[in-house]
Amino acid sequence: MNLLEISNICKTYGSGETAVHALKNVSFSVSKGEYVAVIGESGSGKSTLLNMIGALDTPTSGRITIGGMDIFSMDDRRLTVFRRRNIGFIFQSFNLIPELTVEQNIMFPVLLDYQKPDKKYLEELLTVLNLKERRNHLPSQLSGGQQQRAAIGRALITRPSLILADEPTGNLDTQNSSEVITLLKEASKKYEQTIIMITHARNLAQTADHVLQVSDGVLTDLGRCRE
Repeated sequence: MNLLEISNICKTYGSGETAVHALKNVSFSVSKGEYVAVIGESGSGKSTLLNMIGALDTPTSGRITIGGMDIFSMDDRRLTVFRRRNIGFIFQSFNLIPELTVEQNIMFPVLLDYQKPDKKYLEELLTVLNLKERRNHLPSQLSGGQQQRAAIGRALITRPSLILADEPTGNLDTQNSSEVITLLKEASKKYEQTIIMITHARNLAQTADHVLQVSDGVLTDLGRCRE
């Protein structure tokens, strides 16, 4: 069963002779629970693609469905709620709120949605991410790896079907990068979530189930890394 369907997505900035075609008729599908890496050089269009999937930007043409829902057929209010409840974001720069503790940062998306936090699930995430002893620490009191694990917890707390990771190890050293990718994969598998990760690091891409490449706005399927 495909969780994500992308059909002929195009994105053009500007018009006429100055037009920039960031994405050119991109189409692919991702099944539930699959871990997909999207590789490409800076300016290739991979971040634009991730922004389209996360409904942070609007395509010039084409269609994206998540769980059978055409995300760009929704009005702004419905799309905001859908995105909050169905998509988890992990950013290179962590984007934690400095004034909030680890626990508060992780719970923030749930509170933003006016929902009651699942305390049992929160404890489970803190354990899986090895953050129980850091739950009351502020981001400034954490290492880079710990901050990114907190960001993963924040992405997982709403139990989204889709996790979008934008260069999630870009600010980490080799050891922390490996640990974060392992944790992300294990958490995704445990909670049956689909991951799409963009990266310029081919060694990280090889940890994925499936690898796609974007170059000058054109997507190429590089196939599966393993059975």
